[in-house]
Amino acid sequence: MDTITHTLFGLTLYAAVNKAGYSRNAKRALFVTAVGGSQIPDIDVISAWWDTTGRYQMWHRGLTHSIFLVPVWAALLALLNKLFFKTGSWQLFGLGLLAVWIHDTSDLFNAWGTGYLEPFSSQRITFGTVPIVDVTLWVIMLGGLLFVKLRKPVKSYRVYRIVGLLLACHFIIQSVQGYVLYDQHASRYDQLALSAGFVPGQFQIIGKKGDKVEISEATVFTDPKLQIALQSSENANLDRLFTDNPKARTLYEWSPFVVVVDDEQQLGIYDPRFYRNGQSFLFENIHK
Repeated sequence: MDTITHTLFGLTLYAAVNKAGYSRNAKRALFVTAVGGSQIPDIDVISAWWDTTGRYQMWHRGLTHSIFLVPVWAALLALLNKLFFKTGSWQLFGLGLLAVWIHDTSDLFNAWGTGYLEPFSSQRITFGTVPIVDVTLWVIMLGGLLFVKLRKPVKSYRVYRIVGLLLACHFIIQSVQGYVLYDQHASRYDQLALSAGFVPGQFQIIGKKGDKVEISEATVFTDPKLQIALQSSENANLDRLFTDNPKARTLYEWSPFVVVVDDEQQLGIYDPRFYRNGQSFLFENIHK
């Protein structure tokens, strides 16, 4: 998910805790744990500063997003609370676990995916059932805030717990639809990936069979509508590309499958899941 969504997750998590009887420092520690835990896996973005080998795409959302590092991040947040706020409890540690877990797990559902099982597996796990920027999630969380501000319920934390339940329902409903679509169309292709649209229930099906890649719009209630068919130069030798442009090797390793471009001007690869307006956001090439 994007930074704004992760921040809203953290704020919602903080607001969902019953803070009656909490001291000022305890509330500060709670805030740091909820919001900090919702952001800390993305600390890997600083790796771009020293990346000289084109590996940033594998480093971002890689080890820092591993399920095995969740307790490490929670422990670090607990240590910071001890140092700065002189407070700590198993409840705070548990909240840190939950905040980091929500970050790592929610990132699985969009097309970018995460290295959820690193360091034991470098595979990017992605479901593609929720967009990276999902306005529906924002509407649910901001709707809860608006309700609290206007209605001023005595136990406002209960409202935010309902908000959390609605968020989970959105992920589940989207993913069930994605699973149905995947199950319906997987047999048509050698490889298949999903990419959720901004409108709930709308998806792109990206399927590869041989040297052909098809991108279609689909819902569980309608037949797929072909948007574009792409030709991949599967017989092209990519050794020079990988040597001259290390980012291309990383993209090849990172993507579930790629489209190969080999013409008179260039040799390159791109991820068709991010194909928009005649080009892909993730495209690495060299000029001939």
